[in-house]
Amino acid sequence: MIELVIDARRKDLGGFEVGRVLPFHARPMVGPFIFLDQMGPAEFAPGADAINVRPHPHIGLSTLTYLFEGEIMHRDNLGYTQPIRPGEVNWMTAGSGIVHSERTDPLKKAQGGPMHGMQAWVALPTELEEIAPSFTHLGEDAQPTYENNGLFARLVAGEAFGAKAGTPVQSPLFYVHWDMAEGVRAAPPPPKSKGGYSERSLFVAKGSIEVDGRTFHAGQMVVLSANAEPTVTALAPSSVMVLGGEPVGERLIWWNFVSSSQARMDQAKADWKAGRMTLPAEDALEFIPLPDEPAQATRAPEPVEPKPTDPV
Repeated sequence: MIELVIDARRKDLGGFEVGRVLPFHARPMVGPFIFLDQMGPAEFAPGADAINVRPHPHIGLSTLTYLFEGEIMHRDNLGYTQPIRPGEVNWMTAGSGIVHSERTDPLKKAQGGPMHGMQAWVALPTELEEIAPSFTHLGEDAQPTYENNGLFARLVAGEAFGAKAGTPVQSPLFYVHWDMAEGVRAAPPPPKSKGGYSERSLFVAKGSIEVDGRTFHAGQMVVLSANAEPTVTALAPSSVMVLGGEPVGERLIWWNFVSSSQARMDQAKADWKAGRMTLPAEDALEFIPLPDEPAQATRAPEPVEPKPTDPV
Protein backbone atom coordinates (compact mmCIF):
# COMPACT_ATOMS: atom_id res chain seq x y z
CA MET A 1 0.00 0.00 0.00
CA ILE A 2 2.92 2.34 0.76
CA GLU A 3 5.64 2.53 -1.89
CA LEU A 4 8.01 4.97 -0.19
CA VAL A 5 8.33 7.38 2.73
CA ILE A 6 10.29 10.60 2.20
CA ASP A 7 11.50 12.71 5.11
CA ALA A 8 11.79 16.43 4.33
CA ARG A 9 15.41 17.61 4.47
CA ARG A 10 15.41 20.70 6.66
CA LYS A 11 17.55 23.61 5.44
CA ASP A 12 18.32 26.76 7.42
CA LEU A 13 18.20 29.77 5.12
CA GLY A 14 19.44 32.21 7.72
CA GLY A 15 16.70 32.38 10.34
CA PHE A 16 14.12 30.66 8.14
CA GLU A 17 13.84 26.95 7.48
CA VAL A 18 12.43 25.06 4.50
CA GLY A 19 11.83 21.34 4.23
CA ARG A 20 12.85 19.94 0.83
CA VAL A 21 10.64 16.96 -0.09
CA LEU A 22 10.93 16.61 -3.87
CA PRO A 23 12.99 15.81 -5.82
CA PHE A 24 14.24 12.77 -3.90
CA HIS A 25 16.87 10.38 -5.24
CA ALA A 26 14.52 7.39 -5.16
CA ARG A 27 11.52 9.40 -6.37
CA PRO A 28 12.35 12.47 -8.49
CA MET A 29 8.67 13.21 -9.23
CA VAL A 30 5.12 12.34 -8.17
CA GLY A 31 2.92 12.74 -11.23
CA PRO A 32 4.04 16.05 -12.75
CA PHE A 33 5.20 17.44 -9.37
CA ILE A 34 8.99 17.78 -9.59
CA PHE A 35 9.68 20.03 -6.58
CA LEU A 36 7.99 20.42 -3.21
CA ASP A 37 9.14 22.59 -0.31
CA GLN A 38 7.52 23.26 3.03
CA MET A 39 8.21 26.87 4.01
CA GLY A 40 8.49 27.12 7.79
CA PRO A 41 6.66 26.98 10.09
CA ALA A 42 8.40 30.07 11.44
CA GLU A 43 7.66 33.09 13.60
CA PHE A 44 9.42 36.28 12.52
CA ALA A 45 10.21 38.94 15.08
CA PRO A 46 9.19 42.53 14.18
CA GLY A 47 11.76 43.91 11.74
CA ALA A 48 13.29 40.51 10.94
CA ASP A 49 14.33 39.94 7.33
CA ALA A 50 11.59 37.31 6.72
CA ILE A 51 11.12 36.29 3.05
CA ASN A 52 13.54 38.12 0.78
CA VAL A 53 14.00 36.25 -2.51
CA ARG A 54 15.52 38.49 -5.18
CA PRO A 55 14.42 38.27 -8.85
CA HIS A 56 15.30 34.92 -10.43
CA PRO A 57 14.27 33.04 -13.60
CA HIS A 58 12.29 29.88 -14.37
CA ILE A 59 11.59 27.86 -17.54
CA GLY A 60 9.60 24.73 -18.35
CA LEU A 61 7.38 24.59 -15.26
CA SER A 62 4.53 26.10 -13.31
CA THR A 63 5.06 27.20 -9.71
CA LEU A 64 2.26 26.87 -7.16
CA THR A 65 2.49 28.81 -3.89
CA TYR A 66 -0.01 28.11 -1.09
CA LEU A 67 0.09 29.46 2.46
CA PHE A 68 -1.29 28.30 5.80
CA GLU A 69 -0.04 31.44 7.59
CA GLY A 70 1.68 34.69 6.64
CA GLU A 71 1.96 36.70 3.45
CA ILE A 72 4.36 36.90 0.49
CA MET A 73 4.51 39.59 -2.20
CA HIS A 74 4.99 38.29 -5.76
CA ARG A 75 6.38 40.51 -8.54
CA ASP A 76 7.20 39.35 -12.07
CA ASN A 77 8.37 40.67 -15.43
CA LEU A 78 4.87 40.30 -16.90
CA GLY A 79 3.87 43.24 -14.70
CA TYR A 80 2.01 41.39 -11.94
CA THR A 81 2.37 42.50 -8.30
CA GLN A 82 0.28 40.25 -6.07
CA PRO A 83 0.31 39.44 -2.36
CA ILE A 84 -0.64 35.91 -1.42
CA ARG A 85 -2.33 35.14 1.88
CA PRO A 86 -3.55 31.94 3.60
CA GLY A 87 -5.85 29.80 1.48
CA GLU A 88 -5.02 31.69 -1.72
CA VAL A 89 -3.16 30.36 -4.76
CA ASN A 90 -0.43 31.93 -6.87
CA TRP A 91 -0.02 29.87 -10.06
CA MET A 92 2.81 31.05 -12.30
CA THR A 93 3.54 29.30 -15.59
CA ALA A 94 7.12 29.96 -16.68
CA GLY A 95 6.98 28.17 -20.04
CA SER A 96 9.52 29.85 -22.32
CA GLY A 97 10.78 31.98 -19.44
CA ILE A 98 9.70 34.25 -16.61
CA VAL A 99 11.46 36.24 -13.87
CA HIS A 100 9.93 36.93 -10.46
CA SER A 101 10.73 37.83 -6.86
CA GLU A 102 9.13 36.78 -3.57
CA ARG A 103 9.46 39.10 -0.60
CA THR A 104 7.80 40.16 2.62
CA ASP A 105 6.09 43.54 2.30
CA PRO A 106 7.89 46.21 4.40
CA LEU A 107 4.79 46.80 6.55
CA LYS A 108 4.43 43.08 7.28
CA LYS A 109 8.16 42.89 7.97
CA ALA A 110 7.85 45.68 10.54
CA GLN A 111 4.98 43.87 12.25
CA GLY A 112 6.53 40.38 12.23
CA GLY A 113 4.41 37.28 12.51
CA PRO A 114 4.07 33.66 11.39
CA MET A 115 5.00 32.08 8.06
CA HIS A 116 4.02 28.60 6.96
CA GLY A 117 3.24 27.36 3.48
CA MET A 118 4.05 25.12 0.55
CA GLN A 119 5.74 25.75 -2.77
CA ALA A 120 5.41 23.20 -5.56
CA TRP A 121 6.79 23.09 -9.08
CA VAL A 122 4.82 21.27 -11.76
CA ALA A 123 6.70 20.15 -14.88
CA LEU A 124 4.96 21.11 -18.11
CA PRO A 125 4.10 18.50 -20.76
CA THR A 126 6.82 18.30 -23.42
CA GLU A 127 4.67 19.96 -26.08
CA LEU A 128 3.91 22.88 -23.73
CA GLU A 129 7.37 23.50 -22.26
CA GLU A 130 7.74 26.67 -24.39
CA ILE A 131 4.22 28.01 -23.78
CA ALA A 132 3.94 31.77 -23.24
CA PRO A 133 4.47 32.70 -19.57
CA SER A 134 1.44 33.66 -17.48
CA PHE A 135 0.33 34.35 -13.92
CA THR A 136 -2.96 33.58 -12.14
CA HIS A 137 -4.04 34.48 -8.60
CA LEU A 138 -7.03 32.80 -6.97
CA GLY A 139 -8.54 34.12 -3.74
CA GLU A 140 -9.41 32.05 -0.68
CA ASP A 141 -13.05 31.67 -1.74
CA ALA A 142 -12.31 30.88 -5.40
CA GLN A 143 -11.50 27.19 -4.91
CA PRO A 144 -13.88 24.28 -4.22
CA THR A 145 -14.08 23.40 -0.51
CA TYR A 146 -15.78 20.78 1.63
CA GLU A 147 -16.35 20.77 5.39
CA ASN A 148 -18.01 18.10 7.53
CA ASN A 149 -17.47 16.33 10.86
CA GLY A 150 -14.00 17.72 11.52
CA LEU A 151 -12.66 17.57 7.97
CA PHE A 152 -11.99 20.69 5.93
CA ALA A 153 -10.80 20.14 2.36
CA ARG A 154 -9.77 22.66 -0.29
CA LEU A 155 -9.02 21.66 -3.89
CA VAL A 156 -6.00 23.84 -4.58
CA ALA A 157 -5.37 22.71 -8.17
CA GLY A 158 -6.55 20.15 -10.70
CA GLU A 159 -9.48 17.76 -10.33
CA ALA A 160 -10.49 15.43 -7.48
CA PHE A 161 -13.57 14.19 -5.64
CA GLY A 162 -15.86 15.31 -8.47
CA ALA A 163 -14.66 18.92 -8.30
CA LYS A 164 -12.41 21.06 -10.50
CA ALA A 165 -10.24 23.94 -9.30
CA GLY A 166 -9.89 27.20 -11.21
CA THR A 167 -6.12 26.89 -11.42
CA PRO A 168 -5.15 26.69 -15.14
CA VAL A 169 -3.24 23.39 -15.03
CA GLN A 170 -1.69 21.94 -18.21
CA SER A 171 -1.84 18.21 -17.39
CA PRO A 172 -3.94 15.81 -15.24
CA LEU A 173 -3.14 16.42 -11.56
CA PHE A 174 -4.66 17.06 -8.15
CA TYR A 175 -3.51 19.09 -5.15
CA VAL A 176 -5.71 19.08 -2.05
CA HIS A 177 -5.35 20.61 1.41
CA TRP A 178 -6.95 18.70 4.28
CA ASP A 179 -7.36 20.09 7.81
CA MET A 180 -8.33 17.13 10.00
CA ALA A 181 -9.49 17.07 13.60
CA GLU A 182 -8.17 14.24 15.77
CA GLY A 183 -9.85 10.95 14.89
CA VAL A 184 -11.12 12.11 11.48
CA ARG A 185 -10.77 9.64 8.62
CA ALA A 186 -10.47 10.44 4.91
CA ALA A 187 -9.35 8.81 1.67
CA PRO A 188 -7.22 10.21 -1.18
CA PRO A 189 -8.42 10.13 -4.80
CA PRO A 190 -8.62 6.54 -6.10
CA PRO A 191 -5.98 4.80 -8.22
CA LYS A 192 -6.11 5.04 -12.00
CA SER A 193 -7.65 1.58 -12.19
CA LYS A 194 -10.68 3.04 -10.37
CA GLY A 195 -10.89 6.24 -12.42
CA GLY A 196 -8.32 8.23 -10.44
CA TYR A 197 -4.59 8.85 -10.88
CA SER A 198 -1.44 6.83 -11.57
CA GLU A 199 0.66 8.47 -8.86
CA ARG A 200 -0.53 9.77 -5.48
CA SER A 201 1.07 10.93 -2.25
CA LEU A 202 0.33 12.48 1.14
CA PHE A 203 2.50 15.13 2.80
CA VAL A 204 2.00 15.81 6.51
CA ALA A 205 2.47 19.55 7.03
CA LYS A 206 1.29 19.51 10.66
CA GLY A 207 0.26 16.86 13.17
CA SER A 208 0.36 13.11 12.62
CA ILE A 209 -1.64 10.53 10.65
CA GLU A 210 -2.02 6.77 10.40
CA VAL A 211 -1.92 4.98 7.04
CA ASP A 212 -1.96 1.19 6.69
CA GLY A 213 -1.23 0.76 10.40
CA ARG A 214 1.83 3.03 10.34
CA THR A 215 2.22 6.45 11.92
CA PHE A 216 3.59 9.45 10.03
CA HIS A 217 4.49 12.87 11.40
CA ALA A 218 4.92 16.44 10.17
CA GLY A 219 7.58 16.65 7.47
CA GLN A 220 6.97 13.20 6.01
CA MET A 221 5.62 12.31 2.56
CA VAL A 222 3.88 8.98 2.01
CA VAL A 223 4.05 7.84 -1.62
CA LEU A 224 1.23 5.38 -2.27
CA SER A 225 1.47 2.22 -4.34
CA ALA A 226 -0.27 2.31 -7.71
CA ASN A 227 -3.40 0.39 -6.64
CA ALA A 228 -3.57 1.35 -2.98
CA GLU A 229 -6.91 2.49 -1.55
CA PRO A 230 -5.96 3.56 1.97
CA THR A 231 -7.88 5.25 4.74
CA VAL A 232 -6.03 8.13 6.39
CA THR A 233 -6.72 8.71 10.10
CA ALA A 234 -5.66 11.86 11.94
CA LEU A 235 -3.96 10.97 15.24
CA ALA A 236 -3.88 14.66 16.22
CA PRO A 237 -5.18 17.86 14.62
CA SER A 238 -3.39 17.69 11.27
CA SER A 239 -2.82 19.50 7.98
CA VAL A 240 -2.13 17.22 5.03
CA MET A 241 -1.39 18.02 1.39
CA VAL A 242 -2.66 15.30 -0.96
CA LEU A 243 -1.05 15.47 -4.40
CA GLY A 244 -0.26 13.57 -7.56
CA GLY A 245 -1.34 13.04 -11.13
CA GLU A 246 -0.14 11.59 -14.40
CA PRO A 247 3.59 11.51 -15.26
CA VAL A 248 4.80 13.85 -18.01
CA GLY A 249 8.08 12.04 -18.67
CA GLU A 250 11.64 12.36 -17.44
CA ARG A 251 12.88 15.87 -16.76
CA LEU A 252 16.17 17.65 -16.15
CA ILE A 253 16.27 20.02 -13.19
CA TRP A 254 19.00 22.50 -12.35
CA TRP A 255 18.64 25.54 -10.10
CA ASN A 256 15.28 27.08 -11.14
CA PHE A 257 15.15 25.48 -14.58
CA VAL A 258 13.19 22.38 -15.66
CA SER A 259 13.36 20.96 -19.17
CA SER A 260 13.34 17.77 -21.22
CA SER A 261 16.28 19.15 -23.25
CA GLN A 262 19.87 19.72 -22.14
CA ALA A 263 20.33 22.21 -24.99
CA ARG A 264 17.34 24.24 -23.76
CA MET A 265 18.69 24.15 -20.21
CA ASP A 266 22.06 25.44 -21.43
CA GLN A 267 20.33 28.23 -23.38
CA ALA A 268 18.41 29.33 -20.28
CA LYS A 269 21.66 29.49 -18.30
CA ALA A 270 23.30 31.58 -21.02
CA ASP A 271 20.29 33.90 -21.31
CA TRP A 272 20.25 34.63 -17.58
CA LYS A 273 24.00 35.08 -17.36
CA ALA A 274 23.97 37.49 -20.32
CA GLY A 275 21.05 39.55 -18.97
CA ARG A 276 18.68 38.62 -21.78
CA MET A 277 15.78 37.94 -19.38
CA THR A 278 14.17 41.15 -18.14
CA LEU A 279 13.67 41.87 -14.44
CA PRO A 280 10.33 42.85 -12.86
CA ALA A 281 9.78 46.57 -13.46
CA GLU A 282 8.93 47.11 -9.76
CA ASP A 283 11.88 45.05 -8.50
CA ALA A 284 14.78 45.63 -10.89
CA LEU A 285 17.58 46.85 -8.62
CA GLU A 286 19.04 43.43 -7.84
CA PHE A 287 18.84 39.78 -8.87
CA ILE A 288 20.20 36.34 -8.02
CA PRO A 289 23.21 35.55 -10.23
CA LEU A 290 23.62 32.21 -11.96
CA PRO A 291 25.21 29.78 -9.47
CA ASP A 292 28.49 28.05 -10.21
CA GLU A 293 27.25 25.33 -12.51
CA PRO A 294 28.15 21.63 -12.82
CA ALA A 295 29.04 20.14 -16.20
CA GLN A 296 25.38 19.52 -17.00
CA ALA A 297 21.95 19.39 -15.43
CA THR A 298 21.08 16.31 -13.42
CA ARG A 299 18.16 13.94 -13.82
CA ALA A 300 17.16 14.75 -10.50
CA PRO A 301 18.26 13.79 -7.15
CA GLU A 302 18.78 17.34 -5.89
CA PRO A 303 18.72 20.83 -7.35
CA VAL A 304 21.40 23.25 -6.21
CA GLU A 305 20.91 23.82 -2.49
CA PRO A 306 19.38 27.26 -1.80
CA LYS A 307 21.44 29.99 -0.22
CA PRO A 308 19.84 32.52 2.15
CA THR A 309 18.64 34.62 -0.79
CA ASP A 310 17.82 31.78 -3.21
CA PRO A 311 14.25 30.77 -4.18
CA VAL A 312 12.41 28.51 -1.80
